[in-house]
Amino acid sequence: MRFRVAVLPGDGIGPEVIAQATRVLAAAGRRFGHEFQLREGLIGGIAYDATGHPLPQATLDLCRSSDAVLLGAVGGPKWDKLPVHLRPEAGALLPLRKALDVYANLRPAVVFPALADASTLKREVVEGLDILVVRELTGGLYFGEKRREEIPGGQRAVDTMVYTTEEIRRVARRAFELARTRKKKLTSVDKANVLESSRLWREVVTELAKDYPDVELNHMLVDNCAMQLVRNPKQFDVILTENLFGDILSDQAAQLVGSLGMLPSASLGDGVGLYEPVHGSAPDIAGRQLANPIAAILSVALMLRYSFGLEEAALAVERAVAAVLEEGYRTADIMEPGRKQVGTTEMGRLIAEKVEKAA
Repeated sequence: MRFRVAVLPGDGIGPEVIAQATRVLAAAGRRFGHEFQLREGLIGGIAYDATGHPLPQATLDLCRSSDAVLLGAVGGPKWDKLPVHLRPEAGALLPLRKALDVYANLRPAVVFPALADASTLKREVVEGLDILVVRELTGGLYFGEKRREEIPGGQRAVDTMVYTTEEIRRVARRAFELARTRKKKLTSVDKANVLESSRLWREVVTELAKDYPDVELNHMLVDNCAMQLVRNPKQFDVILTENLFGDILSDQAAQLVGSLGMLPSASLGDGVGLYEPVHGSAPDIAGRQLANPIAAILSVALMLRYSFGLEEAALAVERAVAAVLEEGYRTADIMEPGRKQVGTTEMGRLIAEKVEKAA
């Protein structure tokens, strides 16, 4: 089979980790007889430098005409003083998500057996952890009205959190469907004791649960959820929440697995899927062979699974990552005493080799 993939390396360590992700994708293609046509586009600060905008129309067109999008990372101090709408994060990431209407962001947090001691929490707390955060991605505070106004003595800044019934229902339905394929347990996280948008969220999720009697639903306030993720993370299976809360909680979950460099993501709608590591551009380590490519590589596994329906290939990538970690290879962010530290390129090579040669 042939698939078209838009590749957007972006800024900082983005090009380094994406190079290894596409290397692994090519290895999966050779092993399983699939062809992946990679077409590269500009995004982020590098796009602004070249075209005057962090998300050029040519990049949008490329993404819309592809079967999936693989994104590295965007941003850096170089572009922090640009007007907000031209900064890579606000001017590229949010518009791209909105343009593709990828409303459901899936962030799995899985502790590989070899990394049970890499977390800052005790082994018994995180060993065997496998949770999935489903974050609403195209609504809420990030996309609501924003303004500043002059008041006596200074300014007032306003950010508006807005959700509609349908925006909540569609991402909740995706979360319920995913829960059905796992442990049939869904935790919906909100702030219904304070926020009107959260009260609507809870009402819609509760009503939708009637369509999924086989899935256990419970509601949890976001501050309690943050505490429980550290106290007893294995109580969770699928966590459903809105945009801002999901952004924070999924980054917290990354620390449970040892590093942000281990956390992939899939952003799904009803069309082209967007896949990216959760970490940022980390310009301070760019070009130094210190970046962990595993999050980008695991994002490729999610692409194989959710956009292309190639479950066997997805599992091969995930098993290759596990095998390389079991052999003791580590990048700097997950390095432990007695292990073998390798750079970005070497980690990618080792995983690609496992994918292609595994029986």
